[in-house]
Amino acid sequence: MTQNPITNLKRETNNANTPRRDCGIIFEVQKHGEHEEMETIGLIGGMSFESSAVYYRIVNEMVRDRRGGLASAELILHSVNFEEIVALQKAGDWDMAARRLADVALRLQIAGAGCILICTNTMHLIADKVAEKISVPLIHIIDETAKSLHAAGRKRPLLLATRYTMEHGFYSDRMKSLGVDIMVPDAGDRTTVHDIIFNELCAGKVLDSSRDKLMAVIAHAIDNGADSIILGCTEICLILDPDHLPLPGFDTTAIHARAAVDFALGADETAEEEAA
Repeated sequence: MTQNPITNLKRETNNANTPRRDCGIIFEVQKHGEHEEMETIGLIGGMSFESSAVYYRIVNEMVRDRRGGLASAELILHSVNFEEIVALQKAGDWDMAARRLADVALRLQIAGAGCILICTNTMHLIADKVAEKISVPLIHIIDETAKSLHAAGRKRPLLLATRYTMEHGFYSDRMKSLGVDIMVPDAGDRTTVHDIIFNELCAGKVLDSSRDKLMAVIAHAIDNGADSIILGCTEICLILDPDHLPLPGFDTTAIHARAAVDFALGADETAEEEAA
């Protein structure tokens, strides 16, 4: 009789010493160090794949930095077809977009993800509808960004993002409920920022001329009282370095990824890193 090639795998029992459960199946993990176990992170990516690659890199680098050696994240990435999502955005069919991403989130949960991230600011417009369909935490990019702003004492940030994020109320309203008053560029500057994101950054193009345009938008916001800058599209970090801006910059991609790692590794390791 041919032996099952999947070793150390058995159906769930009542063994209290079992280290990990995934969808009714128990995986016996041999521990080789003090901090071997971690939650599996579920990423909904592809919007665009340029920023999904950044998420993947940041999450794994953070895990390696905290665990040391060759440690990397327990992670599942489901990348959707961005062209389909953009078509739904343009049509204003957010209900269908919510159903699409909720289906993906549920698949990730069934596959063993202990938390879910929607790897884009714009699609957090329907994040609450996605969260309703799953039983594991959905780590919300706006909530995590607000925490970072509060920690830095910033209350009047400029938001650089897609038109959907800047003009629909979901972002500013949620931030306001969290004690942050968002500043958005004027209509002309919003068009400039949106076009740079969709026509260039999502296609992998990073142009110095476009960086100059974004810096001009930032300069105008400074004149109007902005105290910080939210890189509120997960592609913006491809063209603007938050450490080289005239105001404190908050990279939502890095903030979101860090929150996922904090969840995956647990409060104890997060506290250890912050104390170091």
